[in-house]
Amino acid sequence: MNPGSVPAILATLLAGALTALQIATGAALLAFALGLLLAVVNVFVRAPLARATHLVIGAYVEWMRNVPALAHLFILYFGLASVGWQLSPKVAAITGLGLVGAAVLCDVFSAAMRALPAGQREAALACGLTPLQALQTVVLPQVLQFTLPALGNYATQLIKDTAIASAIAAPEIMFYARSLVTSTFQTPLIYGCAILLYASVIYPVNWAFARLERRLGAGR
Repeated sequence: MNPGSVPAILATLLAGALTALQIATGAALLAFALGLLLAVVNVFVRAPLARATHLVIGAYVEWMRNVPALAHLFILYFGLASVGWQLSPKVAAITGLGLVGAAVLCDVFSAAMRALPAGQREAALACGLTPLQALQTVVLPQVLQFTLPALGNYATQLIKDTAIASAIAAPEIMFYARSLVTSTFQTPLIYGCAILLYASVIYPVNWAFARLERRLGAGR
């Protein structure tokens, strides 16, 4: 097959799309789990060390949100390699984008938790639920419902951000697109196909979140 033909270009870019989805999925899972944990600690922990904990979480969130994600990927991929800890490009991309996403989602979840009436959690505790049970059955379902629009925006942005992983040689869409341009010089065709491929991945994600939001909204 001619490497400059449309079928060959699409086949190559589809391989990159698979890697991009793997990176986005891994980063999203890390961001969701860590962001939710940080938000719970930030909002509900009232231990003697709570102030120090809040300061540490606040510093983490500000640092991760104000430094370009590409810089974090360089530190994880090139910086760790310089001290003998070599991560694969895919693992470095998942970790870097996931840590940045955790900072974003920490703010999203924290805002939703603070917006809930405090009486709901207090009533759940008064009914005999443990703090963990109250969190699982009363707080988190409402938090996830309220944050669906923000989660949808984050998911679509994350898919687009996987393009920066090409800077550390992660074989995603833009990595293969640049390689094809170098070998075939069909710049408009190749990047046009890449754009259409991103759109074909992002549109269903937007549609799924919008549909889920409407269904949950109708339930309210």
